[in-house]
Amino acid sequence: MIIRIVKMTFKPEKVNEFLTIFDESKQLIRAMPGCTHLELLNDLKEPNIFFTYSYWNSENELNNYRNSDLFLTVWKKTKALFIAKAEAWSVEQKTVL
Repeated sequence: MIIRIVKMTFKPEKVNEFLTIFDESKQLIRAMPGCTHLELLNDLKEPNIFFTYSYWNSENELNNYRNSDLFLTVWKKTKALFIAKAEAWSVEQKTVL
């Protein structure tokens, strides 16, 4: 399983716009082949910093999503709201607690 973590820092005045975009697309993302989990996290001290945290069955399925029309459309809208460049990590779970 691949865990994808993406940190996004938004212009403070654009946070609500991002939340609308996420709300409108979250079920479509969750329905992508290979996606088994998606959640949105918000930094406790910086309310304009968000993280998406998603689980994918394989790196190939994650890449298929990243090359999909859905991703390209959502990312274009989301990226326009950033105040800083997004950071992303793909990690693999090694142990289960």
